Amino acid sequence: MKYSDRILNTPSSFIRDILKVLDAPDIISFAGGLPNPVSFPIDALKNAIDEAIRKNGSKLFQYATTEGYLPLRELIAEKYRKKFGLDVKPEDILITNGSQQALELIGKVLLNKGDKVLMEEPGYLGAIQAFSLCEPDFLSVTLEEDGLSLEKLEEVLKNNPVKLIYTVPNFQNPTGLTYSMEKRKAIRELVSKYDIALIEDDPYGELRFRGESLPYIGAGYLENSILLGSFSKTVTPGMRLGFLITRNAQLMRYLVTAKQGSDLHTNIFTQYAIHEYLMSNPYEEHVRKIVELYRTQADSMLDAMNRYFPETVSYTRPEGGMFIWATLPEGQSALELFPKAMEQKVAFVPGDPFYVSKRNVNTLRLNYTNATPEIITEGIRRLGSIL
Repeated sequence: MKYSDRILNTPSSFIRDILKVLDAPDIISFAGGLPNPVSFPIDALKNAIDEAIRKNGSKLFQYATTEGYLPLRELIAEKYRKKFGLDVKPEDILITNGSQQALELIGKVLLNKGDKVLMEEPGYLGAIQAFSLCEPDFLSVTLEEDGLSLEKLEEVLKNNPVKLIYTVPNFQNPTGLTYSMEKRKAIRELVSKYDIALIEDDPYGELRFRGESLPYIGAGYLENSILLGSFSKTVTPGMRLGFLITRNAQLMRYLVTAKQGSDLHTNIFTQYAIHEYLMSNPYEEHVRKIVELYRTQADSMLDAMNRYFPETVSYTRPEGGMFIWATLPEGQSALELFPKAMEQKVAFVPGDPFYVSKRNVNTLRLNYTNATPEIITEGIRRLGSIL
């Protein structure tokens, strides 16, 4: 059988692949990006599902509109108006199967083969995978401690017809870094000079355990701003409920058309259930509990790294989110280190899949949200012993 060029050139998810071999109970895994299951509001969700069925009956089991359940979109719009001062209306919101589908839809609508896509370096591998199906040319701009390199960004935009820019401004995946206020303003000003779509993927924004929340780069400012959000990190990842926000009405019409061709609409049962949950429970209080949990876990990992890692290894100190990014001495390969770590029954993600062109890099990603402080400490001790 002959396969399409687009699928042959699209990388498989390294993380999804290695998770298959990490099921052994004696392996300490920092490889996934999994929310802690103790944070799932199971009883509240059960009650919400029962109540949603009682109130709405057969509507939960029928076909629905492509854009998504209107009361849920109204709740999301109200949240962004109150919390961020954004002029968001329900018609500016498209409910998607997680943020991942939003990326796929954006690619379908905006990208032709050979179009230029600008990624952070390192960047989120799920976005690299989603856009790869459209066969674009990837361009990379180095991610510094406070955001994209302005010098490099200006150079790339000046010399290339970039179609879209993908960013994760809050607690970036994989690095855990957050763009500063100064960088956000400077990037906004620079991008405003070009006809470019700016994607701000923000699944981790509510998971801040240090510092103050910052305004978005493009949302509320740029005509071609696309903001992505999700309930996967705060309520439940398994329901695959995300959303896309854009004030560009023409772009939204094309996105809706693309979604109709993809799946008609997102699971309506889960939309009703999440809406009922949000209406009936103190969501902000629930998120605060998650934030405190992740603060404890992040601090445990950072303390252990300080104790067990050699001084030649540097690492980020995130203010929220789910990840820490470590950098080995120049010339060392994290990919070659992986099997040695597995011998010690500890797993991480080598940095390679987060780059569009580099291989055998000296960086690696660690996730701290899915293990107890005791297990985190032991896992970092094992990793430190081979570093």
